[in-house]
Amino acid sequence: MADGRIAQVQTGENLLFLTDEQLRQGIEAMFFAYRGFTADPDRILSDMSYGRAHHRAIHFINRAPGTTVNNLLTILGVTKQSLNRVLRTLIEDGLVESRVGTIDKRERHLYLTDNGHALESKLSDAQRARMRAAYREAGPEAVAGFRKVLEAMMDPDMRRCYSRLRDTTG
Repeated sequence: MADGRIAQVQTGENLLFLTDEQLRQGIEAMFFAYRGFTADPDRILSDMSYGRAHHRAIHFINRAPGTTVNNLLTILGVTKQSLNRVLRTLIEDGLVESRVGTIDKRERHLYLTDNGHALESKLSDAQRARMRAAYREAGPEAVAGFRKVLEAMMDPDMRRCYSRLRDTTG
């Protein structure tokens, strides 16, 4: 056990006692990483006059085909008006199909069309390539630690939503 503690001290900072400066550096790293993570999809979407809200909607409709508008509202944390504006353009442009619920006619279930799937693949391919390269560079222990950090930062409701999505769609 003593050897394990020595190895921990030698290979990294004592994470229980991070300084404000170390935390600030982590916050800034997240801001810059997010810019990198969204840069490729932003370039693809700008040609279509779409933004990140469109990307997020396409992503989660793809992850859970048939999801309801209300479920998408919960996942995205946006207003109904904002989501309706995004969905209206995606539907008009033939990327998303909205179907009336079979059990509850008030529900609208969302599906990507073939063109929607093609766009989603293009956007996700770009992000997967960036993440794959970063994961390879960081190594498996860092990847597992990164995932733990991200999950620990989620609010409990969002962590449950994330877990459901991960568990039901593999």
